[in-house]
Amino acid sequence: MRTVRTLGLLGTGVIGGGWAARALHAGIDVVAADIDPTMEERLRGAVANARPALDALTEGMRLPAPGSLRFTTDIGEMAEAADFIQENTPERLALKRAALAEAARRASADVIIASSTSGFMPSELQAGLTHPDRVLVGHPFNPVYLCPLVEIVGGAETSDAAKAASQEFYESIGMHALHVRKEVPGHLSDRLQEAMWREILHALNDDIATTGELDESIVYGPGLRWAVMGMNQIYMLGGGAGGARHFMKQFGPALDLPWTHLKAPPLTDAIIDRFVEGTAAQAAGRSIQELEAVRDECLVAIQRVLAKHDMGAGKALNAFARRLKD
Repeated sequence: MRTVRTLGLLGTGVIGGGWAARALHAGIDVVAADIDPTMEERLRGAVANARPALDALTEGMRLPAPGSLRFTTDIGEMAEAADFIQENTPERLALKRAALAEAARRASADVIIASSTSGFMPSELQAGLTHPDRVLVGHPFNPVYLCPLVEIVGGAETSDAAKAASQEFYESIGMHALHVRKEVPGHLSDRLQEAMWREILHALNDDIATTGELDESIVYGPGLRWAVMGMNQIYMLGGGAGGARHFMKQFGPALDLPWTHLKAPPLTDAIIDRFVEGTAAQAAGRSIQELEAVRDECLVAIQRVLAKHDMGAGKALNAFARRLKD
C-alpha cells in the first residue's frame, strides 16, 4: 500500500468536512468529490470553523505545513488523484455501493477505500467491487477533527495488509485506530450508543423525563467518567478493594431487574416532538454553530488534561505529538 500524501473524500457533508479538517491540519492534501457543486463552499467553511479548535488541541506540536484542498464534482478525478479514499455518502446501501464502485474502478489497485458508514458491514460494501481486498470500514465519530477514535472493520475479502495500512494512515493524522475483530451491524461503539438511545426514546415515550433531564443524568455522572475510562474499568473500580469480581457479585443480580428495554418504541410524532422541543429548550436560543464552538472547546480541554496523565483520548494526542517530533 502506498504512502498517503493525498486523501480523497467521497462525500463532503458533516463527516467529510471533519475528515478534511483533520487531514489538512496534519499536512495531508485533500481532494474532495461531491455531486453537488454548492458543497464546496460548505466544505471550506467547515474546515475554517474547525481550525481554531485544532490549533488549540495541537498547541506546541511541530506540525507540518497544512495540506491543500481541492474540490471536484467528478468522482473519477478524485479517485485517480488519491492515495487513500474515505467515503462519506448518506447511509443508504445502494447509494454507497454505486459511489464506491465508481471510485474503485478509477483508483489504483494499491489505494485503500474506507467507508465512514455507521452501520453497514464491509462485506456488504465490497462485494463485486474492483479489488475488494482493499475495501474496509473506517468509522469515525463526530466531530472527526477532534474525536480520535476510528473503528477499522475488515470484510470477508479485506486483506490484512489493507487493515494495517489504514491503521498507519489514521494514526499519522492523530487518530486512535480500534480494530473490530468481527464484522457486525453497527460495529462496536454505535451498538453501545444505540442501546442508550433506545432507553432515551422509551423515557420520552413514557414521559419519564425530558431530553434535558436525560442529558443531565449523563453529563454530571457517567459521562464524566467515560471520558477517562471505559465502562468496564469504571465498574471494576466500583467494586472497591474486591475489584471486578466483587462488583459483579454485588450488582450482577440487578441485570434481572426490569431496568431496561430491549427494543425501541415506535417513533411516533409525540416522541419526535418531545425530542425536538426538548433539545430546542436545552439550546436556549444558541445556534448550531455556537453550540459546536462550546463542544469543541470542551473536547480540546478534556483531551489536553487527559494527555497529562496519558489516559483515554489523551493517549492518541500524545502519540500524535511523538510522531510529529520523530
